[in-house]
Amino acid sequence: MPHSNGTDDPSRLSFAVTHRSVLAIAIPMTLGYLSTPLLGVVDMAVIGRLGDAALLGGIALGGIIFDLVFTTFSFLRAGTTGLTAQAAGARNDEEIKATLLRALVIALVGGVLVIALQSPIRETGQWFLGGSADVRSVTARYFDIRVLSSPFLLANFAILGWFIGLGRAGTGLLLQLVLNGLNIVLSIWFVMGLGWSVEGVAAATVLSEAAATLLGLFLILTSVRRGTWPKPAIIFNRRLLLRMMALNRDILIRSFALLYAYAFFMARSADQGDTVLAANAVLEKFILVSGYFLDGLATAAEQLAGRAVGAKFRPAFDRTLKLTALWSFAMAGLLSAIFVIFGSALIDFMTTSGEVRALGNTYLIWAVLAPLLGVLAFQMDGIYIGATWSGTMRNMMLLSLAVYIAAYHVLFPLLGNHGLWLALSIFLGLRGVTLLAACRRRADKAFAQV
Repeated sequence: MPHSNGTDDPSRLSFAVTHRSVLAIAIPMTLGYLSTPLLGVVDMAVIGRLGDAALLGGIALGGIIFDLVFTTFSFLRAGTTGLTAQAAGARNDEEIKATLLRALVIALVGGVLVIALQSPIRETGQWFLGGSADVRSVTARYFDIRVLSSPFLLANFAILGWFIGLGRAGTGLLLQLVLNGLNIVLSIWFVMGLGWSVEGVAAATVLSEAAATLLGLFLILTSVRRGTWPKPAIIFNRRLLLRMMALNRDILIRSFALLYAYAFFMARSADQGDTVLAANAVLEKFILVSGYFLDGLATAAEQLAGRAVGAKFRPAFDRTLKLTALWSFAMAGLLSAIFVIFGSALIDFMTTSGEVRALGNTYLIWAVLAPLLGVLAFQMDGIYIGATWSGTMRNMMLLSLAVYIAAYHVLFPLLGNHGLWLALSIFLGLRGVTLLAACRRRADKAFAQV
């Protein structure tokens, strides 16, 4: 645990957690996260206007390859947030800066590595995803340009995580809006104005990621003018580097297990035919949208819980647990109510197929329940990431995944697609319940007097 610059006076490290402090982080970050799917819609729309299905398929498959690659490095955002928040709670300015620099070093090395391995990554992805010769050609054109954004994208993960860890959600919102807003403008200009096709969408991403990195670095330098930067011996401290890598490893395993859970759901949906697959895919988008809203409150939990653990101030941790749960469940209830009222209309908007619409309404109840069943998992993930209890988070994810797969094999033969949805619902709920059950024990240990 980072030291507190020479003082053990708990009153100096105490702080209040209020409704306002929770919402001051949650609202800006929710808005920032919601700008990401908007970018995807715009990219598909500008390419779609070119009238070539292969172009749409190519950037869709290229996007999936990048999603898989960069999920490997998603720990840079979450891990940096937790470690920075703890250093901030301990009032350890040197470790706050060192955490950022360690994350940026990992981002640079990782980004260069992705570029160096772009050919095998692209070929492996295309082999796995398939597609026609035309689609594969488009994917390669898109991938070979967008891959140049890798160091910048990973640096932006680290920078965003650092500012969130400091509780500067407004800065995080600014970075997200600049990144995605510039990307949208450049995509429209390059494709519709200059006629650059998929190369224009890829180039827009590269330039936007680079611009966001430069803005982030500028904001960092202006925010840490006083004092000096840590020496290399501090940045590359073996114990602290190993701690960051262990945290990153656990978050990586957790992230891939979550990806597998949803991939398993879609694969078992596909086993039932195109119509069931389409209906389940439409309803799965309801869960995805819910996640963007709940992520903002999870981010608030990350920062405030991490700060409380760093300060070793249990009252702030307990208050964070209570208030983020309150607001998270309120948001989940609102989302479920929206799905009850407008769910059928949303299904009709997303598909014109009568069969898919009918099946979508048949299984709509599961999408209605999903926010309420999954909300605790989102909140607990935030608490655990901020507290850097990554080992327990990883273990509960793997346990929940195993129960989910077993539940599917029992329930699907009995209930069909309802059984698949019930198994997924058990997975969503069990993750939150198991993490909550372990939370008090972990907190008692973290806040024990030493």
